[in-house]
Amino acid sequence: MTVSWGQVLAWRMRRQFVEPPGDGSAVGIARRLAGVQAQVASAAELAVAVRQARPVPGDVPRALWEERALVKTWVMRGTLHLLPVEEAGAYLALCGTLRHWEKPSWQRTFGATPADLEAIAAVAVDALAGGKALTRQELTTAIVDKTGSGHLAEVLGSGWGTVLKPLAWWGVLCHGPSQGARVTFTSPENLPGWRGLPPVEDAARTVIRAFLGAYGPATPQTFDNWLTRGGSRKKDLKGWFAALDGELATVEVDGEPMYALAEHADELADTEPSRSVRLLGGFDPYVLGAGTNATYLIPAERRSEVSRTAGWISPVVLHEGRVAGTWEAKDGEVSVTPFEDVPADLLETEVARVRSLLTA
Repeated sequence: MTVSWGQVLAWRMRRQFVEPPGDGSAVGIARRLAGVQAQVASAAELAVAVRQARPVPGDVPRALWEERALVKTWVMRGTLHLLPVEEAGAYLALCGTLRHWEKPSWQRTFGATPADLEAIAAVAVDALAGGKALTRQELTTAIVDKTGSGHLAEVLGSGWGTVLKPLAWWGVLCHGPSQGARVTFTSPENLPGWRGLPPVEDAARTVIRAFLGAYGPATPQTFDNWLTRGGSRKKDLKGWFAALDGELATVEVDGEPMYALAEHADELADTEPSRSVRLLGGFDPYVLGAGTNATYLIPAERRSEVSRTAGWISPVVLHEGRVAGTWEAKDGEVSVTPFEDVPADLLETEVARVRSLLTA
């Protein structure tokens, strides 16, 4: 089966509730998107709101901190995401296969060995038991006091969380409610619906199906770029996709073979390209799932305007599913920088919609 990128992008927009927005909750949207990046909390909330026909103010924080149906934790690419609690273990287990902390270069850079991490994890399990939520400083103090690893105090206290990320992937900790400007950590065991970490083979099936259900058709390499920035072992990656034999269909997109879920093949073939104009916020999953180096989505000469310094991903204008510009909000107004001609009437309508979300 052969399809065009125009068909693929229109299908992805529909699957991701971009075109048209749906009636899903924050939890349902995070499930469909295989996670919502949450390095910037406001960006995560906007990613949910633009996908709701009738946005619900406070939907994301309510699902996180009151209902406890979402969890905030480090997963894909080592970045913070929101995930449904009952599915989060699969993503964590798969990210944990990277095992970069076993590399001598990582140990030299951060001064922690695998044995150090195991000791840190053991202390964290005890310190966070019983529903406790500790600030980064409180958790660091508990770890240093118990392990005597004073040399790790600085890296443990770093906002980058480099040494704590493996603990997240082991299911030892996740983010808790902030105390003002201070981050806290708690145990996912405290969350209703937490199912622990499944076997890697089961985790791979869950995550690949979710990824292809939102960002397919795609290649295994595209999936791994999204998951680990291309860090997975090729043998593992091949085995994960092979285990889905019978559930996948090969689809040629403008001549390039890719995988889609077999259950979506007919729907994809029947999809017509879209003429819509949509605005998405910074760090939006629609962009991150494809990757900023995807030239079918972002013109190569414009990539630096979307993927900026320090890992910043700009808010974007979509036209026909492709990135056709960027935008920013200033003083309650939305300022658009187009890369190409975009239908003025459609853009005006979409700008008004997003402006109302920003001021809600």
